Amino acid sequence: MTLSSLLSIRPGITALIGGGGKTTAMYTLARELSRLGRVVCCTTTHIRPPAHLPVRNCLQEPELDSTLARHSCLCMGTPAADGKLTAPRLSPARIAAAADYVLVEADGARGLPMKAHLAHEPVIPAGSYQVILLVGASGFGKAVQAAVHRPDRFCQLTGVPPGTAVTPELLSVALRREGLGDQLFINQAETAGAMEQARRLAALLPCPVCAGSLQGGSWTCLSSFGAAGTSPQA
Repeated sequence: MTLSSLLSIRPGITALIGGGGKTTAMYTLARELSRLGRVVCCTTTHIRPPAHLPVRNCLQEPELDSTLARHSCLCMGTPAADGKLTAPRLSPARIAAAADYVLVEADGARGLPMKAHLAHEPVIPAGSYQVILLVGASGFGKAVQAAVHRPDRFCQLTGVPPGTAVTPELLSVALRREGLGDQLFINQAETAGAMEQARRLAALLPCPVCAGSLQGGSWTCLSSFGAAGTSPQA
């Protein structure tokens, strides 16, 4: 089963937030969905321009439409500092008028597996029908200050000091209090131990949860929605 099928990705705008693999998830979904329609990847924060996709900054829908006629999958963004891309000139809603699927990296985590959010975060675009929250299992067992972007906020949410080790139970408190995301994908669950921690977390959350390895191309459903079972990447 493909990742896009497991997560029930539909046409329109999908936002990816949190930490632990947003960019990899976005490009995995883009590769799969480009077999079904026209796909645009973009951000509301900052991303590195991909080497494997055309990068454009179309200013009007007709320009985007003609570009998508030549490239079924592309990345859109405005050049920013340090060689990164920031939000494109066209809004995600306007992009969605030309593309079948718009995948938006709508958060930043400074490369850390987990994130707590300030009041202005994440930057989810208007019109998003689905928000997927990512967590990296590599953060389990590490101190909050080493595993979490915005550790002070995480400590406020959970009431623990920054040297406390992150457990599934502790993370579930922060996730439930933030209430972000329609479903959760736990990435970096590449060992039996990591998958067991993912299952513990899934049992404590009210939303659909999947887990696996985006780099390894395998994933499984941990809650009763969609199709279950570990599936190789198509």
